[in-house]
Amino acid sequence: MKKKASFCISLGVISVLMLCIFTHRVEASILLDRVVAVVNKEIITWSELYKMMESEAGDKIKTMDETERMKLFRENEPLFLEKLIDIRLQIQDAKKIGFEVGPAEVKEAIENIKNKYSMSDTELEEMLKKEGLSLEEYKKQLSEQILVRQYLSRQVRSKIVLSDEEVEHYLKVNRENIIDTEAYKLRQILFRKPKDEAGNKMLEEKIAALAEKLKTGEDFAAIARETSEDSSAKSGGDLGFVKKSLLAKEFLIVLESLKPGEISKPFWTGQGLHIIKLEEKTTAQSMDQVREAVRKKMEDEQFLARYKNLIKGLREKSHIEIRL
Repeated sequence: MKKKASFCISLGVISVLMLCIFTHRVEASILLDRVVAVVNKEIITWSELYKMMESEAGDKIKTMDETERMKLFRENEPLFLEKLIDIRLQIQDAKKIGFEVGPAEVKEAIENIKNKYSMSDTELEEMLKKEGLSLEEYKKQLSEQILVRQYLSRQVRSKIVLSDEEVEHYLKVNRENIIDTEAYKLRQILFRKPKDEAGNKMLEEKIAALAEKLKTGEDFAAIARETSEDSSAKSGGDLGFVKKSLLAKEFLIVLESLKPGEISKPFWTGQGLHIIKLEEKTTAQSMDQVREAVRKKMEDEQFLARYKNLIKGLREKSHIEIRL
């Protein structure tokens, strides 16, 4: 009898333990998939938010260990949740209006992606697996992306009207800031010219040591902030884009031998001793190219303003509850 009682007690203990384990798993699942927002009776779970953050994370974030990555995600939860709410509002409104995305459109989008990156079905699925997505989840994402793109094209982009007169007026008002000739994006370190020859020699030795540091890969902007005597020092020596026609001949001679990303040897001008870094170079543009670039810039600005108004309107007429 004792053995039978002992066996029953053991079964009872096991049952309790199993119940505890099951309860813990359910609680963990609820915690992971807890509701973080309600948008017009439609819920957003933390796991959806997490998947969005993971899909938009850069390679640097993806290589972090789990603890670091989760800490970063936690810090940025509110920002990404607002973005996810905006997307959900657009999808809801698009469906209400009558927008639909069929399987054929999704299939075409997948085929285009496979062709662009020369991937087979197996390679695509392997890539998705690494991203933590199933093919069905990816299809759902694509469907929503296509839906939002069509919705914004109809509700925002199609309503942008920009006349030639508006473009010409912008060109006239902003003529000085528009680069239509060859220009260089530069950073510089400058030491003002000393009063005597002895000072010149000391300065040359000082800047030669800095040049050696830069050769080893030290950050140009950081050294400029620490050492440069130019007003651009605060911004890491950033001079922005400088038109070729405005540069001194000493700069032009040095720039002839530099490629984007390269740093010059020290050189003298009437101001003093310089080291420059060429970050980018633009070629001369025709007025038609300039007009096209200006038109695109103005359209982008209008799109952003109209998009913000659209989201504002959707939020004002919706019920949104944040539960982070």
